[in-house]
Amino acid sequence: MNMGTIGIVFFIFGLLDVSLCQSVQQPCVPYMLENYTVPSGEQLSFTCLCNATYCDTFLTPVAPEYPLFLDVTSDRQQHRFFQTVAEFQAAGSPDDSDDAWFDLTDIEAQAILGFGGAVTDSAAFNVLSLSPVTQDQLLRAYYSSSGLEYNLNRINIGGCDFSSRGYTYVDTEGDVALETFALQPEDLEQKIPVIHRINAMSDEEVLTFAAAWSAPGWMKTNGDLVGYGQLLETMYQPWAEYHVKFLDAYAAQNVSIWGISTQNEPTDGNIPGFSFNCMGWTPETQRKFLVENFGPALEQHGYDSLKVMVFDDQRPYLPEWVSHILEDPEAFAYADGIAVHWYIDYVSDNILNLTHHLYPDKFILATEACEGSNPGQEAVILGSWHRLETYAADIIEDLENWVIGWVDWNIALDLEGGPNWSYNFVDSPIIVDAAADEFYKNPMYYAMGHFSKFIRRGAVHLQLNSVRDGGLRTTAFRNPDGSVAIVILNRQDVAANVTITAEPRGALRVTAGAKSLKTLLFK
Repeated sequence: MNMGTIGIVFFIFGLLDVSLCQSVQQPCVPYMLENYTVPSGEQLSFTCLCNATYCDTFLTPVAPEYPLFLDVTSDRQQHRFFQTVAEFQAAGSPDDSDDAWFDLTDIEAQAILGFGGAVTDSAAFNVLSLSPVTQDQLLRAYYSSSGLEYNLNRINIGGCDFSSRGYTYVDTEGDVALETFALQPEDLEQKIPVIHRINAMSDEEVLTFAAAWSAPGWMKTNGDLVGYGQLLETMYQPWAEYHVKFLDAYAAQNVSIWGISTQNEPTDGNIPGFSFNCMGWTPETQRKFLVENFGPALEQHGYDSLKVMVFDDQRPYLPEWVSHILEDPEAFAYADGIAVHWYIDYVSDNILNLTHHLYPDKFILATEACEGSNPGQEAVILGSWHRLETYAADIIEDLENWVIGWVDWNIALDLEGGPNWSYNFVDSPIIVDAAADEFYKNPMYYAMGHFSKFIRRGAVHLQLNSVRDGGLRTTAFRNPDGSVAIVILNRQDVAANVTITAEPRGALRVTAGAKSLKTLLFK
C-alpha cells in the first residue's frame, strides 16, 4: 500500500479511533496521496481507500424500536457513516439551549424514485481499468446492500464528452436509412457489461435511462459534433428512428431502458464555439420533434411505456421552456417528466416549485451534477469537504421542491478527472488510480449515501416546519416500511443543538457537529 505521510497519519488515527470502527461493518481507511498539493483555499477532509483486499462498507440501516432512533453522521474531522442510537425525549418548548428547532408534520408531497449516477463511457472504462476483484469492490460500493444502494443509472446514447473519442452510431455520411447503425465497443465491451454486473448485485431494480448528446455531424446544420449547430429538419424522422434502433440494440443485449430524454442540454448547441458534443434546440423545435417524430416513433415500435423526459437542462430556463412544449396537448401526452441539471442552481429554487404546480402530473428528476466543472476550478480535489456540502445542499433543496430523485454524473473518473476527449475534466465521488489498482472515495460519495441509503424508492416527503433553523438545511421522508428519515446538513464551523418534535413519539435531540452531515432514522 503506497501511503504518504498524511495517509499514514490518517490511517493510524482511524485504527486508534474505536468509535470509527463501530460506525460501519468495515471502517473507512482514511487516505491522502503522497505529496498531494492542496488547492489554494481548500480545507480538506480525507478520502477512503479501497483496493482488491479492503473497502469500507455500510449495511442497510434498520430503524430501531421506539423509543430509540438511529443517528448516522459523517463529518470533516474524522467520521464516515458513524452510527449511534439515542432515545426520544419529551418534546417541551424551544429555549435558549436549542440552536435549531423543527416540527415534523404529516403534510405529504412527492414520492421518491431514487438516487444514482451515470455509467458513461469514461466511468465504465475507469471501472474496467482495475483488476476484476477491485472492479467488484467499486461496483458493490455503489449498488449493493453493503454500499450506497443506488437504484438509478444514466447512460449516454452514442458518444459524449466523457468518451475517449467523438463518435455516433451512424458515422456513415448520408445513411438516412440507418443501415450502418451499430453499437460501438464503448457499449458492447464497457457500458453494457458493467450494467449487467450492476443489475446482478442490486437487491432493487436499477432503472436505466438514456440521453443523446449529438446526432451524427452530417445530420446537423454545422456538420460537426461540437459547436453551434442544430438538427436539420429533414433529419427529424431519421433521428427519431435512431433512438428506436438504440433501444432495440440495448434490448437485444438484455438491457432494459426505463426512460429517455429528448436531448441532453439542448441549449448547448446554440452557443457558438461550444467545446463538446451538443445539439441546439428551441422549445418550439423540441415540441415539433416530440409531437411529429419522437413520440410517434416510440409508440409505433412498442416503446409507449418508456418514460419520456423533456428539457434535461439548467434550472433558470424553467418553467418557460417546458411551458412552450407542454402547452401542446399532444406533447403533453407524450411527456412523462422534466429532467433538470444542477449547474446554475444558485438561482431561486422556487422555480422548481412553480414548475411542479404548473404541471403537477409531470415528475421532475435531477439527472446530472458534478463538481470541478466551472472555469478556474480544480477538476479533481481529493478529500474536498466543501464538495460534499454542495452536493448535500443541492439534494436537500431539490427534495424540498418536488424533485423525485437526484442522479450524479460519472460514477468513477481517473486522477485527472477523465478520460474526456474534449478535455472537460471534472470530479467524481470515486476517483480511480488504475496503476495502483485502488480507488478513493471522496466525501461526495458519503453525501450521496446519507440520502440513498435512508430514503427508499416510494418514500414520501414530509414537511418539516422550522421554528428556528439555526443555519441548517433539512429534509424528511416516510419510507414504504413506515420508518422516517431526516437529513441534517450543518455547513457551519460550530456545532448546533437540534430538536425535532415528532408527535406523538416526543422529540429527537441531537447535536449536529461542525461541518457535518447527519441522517436520523426512526419508526
